[in-house]
Amino acid sequence: MTVTVVACVLLTGLLGANLLNAQHAHAATPARSGAHINALTFGILPIGGPSESLAAWRPMLADLSRTLHLPIRSLSVSTYEGLAQAMAEERVDFAFVSGRLALDAVTRDRMQVIAQLTRTNGARGYYSVLLVAKDSPLHSLDDMFRRPGRLRYARGEVLSVSGYLVPETQVFANRRLDSDTFFASVSVDNHQNNALAVANNEVDVATNNTADLERFAERFPDQYARLRVLWQSSLIPHAVVVIRTDLPSELRERVTAALTAYGKGKNGPAELAKLQFIHDINGFTPAGNEALVPFADIEFNLDRRRAYSAQWVSDAAMQARLRKIDVEHETLVRQLMAPSRPP
Repeated sequence: MTVTVVACVLLTGLLGANLLNAQHAHAATPARSGAHINALTFGILPIGGPSESLAAWRPMLADLSRTLHLPIRSLSVSTYEGLAQAMAEERVDFAFVSGRLALDAVTRDRMQVIAQLTRTNGARGYYSVLLVAKDSPLHSLDDMFRRPGRLRYARGEVLSVSGYLVPETQVFANRRLDSDTFFASVSVDNHQNNALAVANNEVDVATNNTADLERFAERFPDQYARLRVLWQSSLIPHAVVVIRTDLPSELRERVTAALTAYGKGKNGPAELAKLQFIHDINGFTPAGNEALVPFADIEFNLDRRRAYSAQWVSDAAMQARLRKIDVEHETLVRQLMAPSRPP
């Protein structure tokens, strides 16, 4: 069994960030802690390719820049790891991120949640799915699990909630399996490329999510017609926006107010049209770090299920590991539920 990281995703993400933003993100990190801020850098969660993501966000960010009277630079990368590294290196001031990325940003990178996206259809979240070809002989998870070591699999990065964490937790760890060893081959790429891989018969099964599939159906209707959903997860909360806590509180408040008011004022119709470019978004609602508790629970459940399926020298060793997982989860939830610094 081999695990292939398509096009060296980590290196590609970092190179993509540099190439796309040479004119934007090369400047030094702005001064902080009450000093005058000359510009902000916004990090963009990969949706499709970096260029596509950057183009989708640019109209809204231009409006936000005018409202704040500050230039907003953009950092768009091709991988979750690329964005995670940019936040860890303090090259990003605020960012649109998945729940898993947000957990690291809040616990390690001095950031806090200020908003959560809302969608046009009013859905409270989205769903992870497993895709197969429409004419695939796989019609249930049982069909898939009857073929260990015989199928080709495409998944998202380990920091992707719908592309890795949720299916790994709800499908594979539930059965004491690891997707990276169950399949004959495993490739790692973004949702769009994984869906194309299924449609083009390059893989047999791939992870995706219902929100990205809607976008995929619009862009690739012929390929979408060749796909079928084999499995759907429980509800996953929407992605969030995080901001650095060492920015002046007055600026964080202004960013939060501008972001959560976008699409709701006198220019609402025009702004809503720009939000549609991003991902069928119709705005942002105020949120805090407590919005990340469901994502912490996903990690917790995956860690416990993996502990149960691991080989242990004794039951006492396994119980010690489970207690450690429990304590770490309880500590994290307390941290997320604690009052945040004023946004």
